[in-house]
Amino acid sequence: MTRNQGILLALLLVAVVILGYKRMSALGPVSKNPIVAPSIDEPLAAHPGTETAVFAGGCFWGTQSVFQRVKGVTHTEAGYSGGTANTATYDQVTTETTGHAESVQITFDPSKITYGTLLRIFFSVAHDPTTLNRQGPDVGTSYRSAIFFTSDRQRAVAQAYIQQLDAAHTFPGKIVTEVTPLKAFYKGEEYHQDYATKNPNNPYIQICDIPKTKALAAQFPELFVTYKGH
Repeated sequence: MTRNQGILLALLLVAVVILGYKRMSALGPVSKNPIVAPSIDEPLAAHPGTETAVFAGGCFWGTQSVFQRVKGVTHTEAGYSGGTANTATYDQVTTETTGHAESVQITFDPSKITYGTLLRIFFSVAHDPTTLNRQGPDVGTSYRSAIFFTSDRQRAVAQAYIQQLDAAHTFPGKIVTEVTPLKAFYKGEEYHQDYATKNPNNPYIQICDIPKTKALAAQFPELFVTYKGH
């Protein structure tokens, strides 16, 4: 499914969103509590440094928008992981035949934020980890939930956290997030970078992505930072 098709579906979902919001308002305020922190994680590093994480959680516009606003994250890029270099273009990825997932490469300072905390944000507000090959109106393997680990330590933390969340029945369904080694990350086209920040009035962004950054601010106020673009 292409983004334009996703936008059309998002518009069709407006009524559902409004009705859902009214229903939630009647039931009480949305919880401001994030999911439980990982029981296995590395401590903050003693000295500043640089580490990367690569997550896929549906449309990369929203995932990038979330992590751009996290304290300790120094840079993000929207792109593609899971396929090969010669198919790492938006037009090809949206054919759902390349093996790529829309992904975000997150550069962070491990002395300010841990990998486990990034995972907690990923599972709490960035996407729904229980929907297979789908996020909201976007359907296809390129919208799958995936963690592309760059080290054995990242793999161990991610797998243990998923087991912890499933065991606690944190979500209504079982987590379907893939945990797979990162072979390569390919930066996406320039017009995709900072898309949500540059296009706040886009209906897709308003319905699908802005709620994620609002949830980040509500659930992780100590980590939320203002972002206005590169």
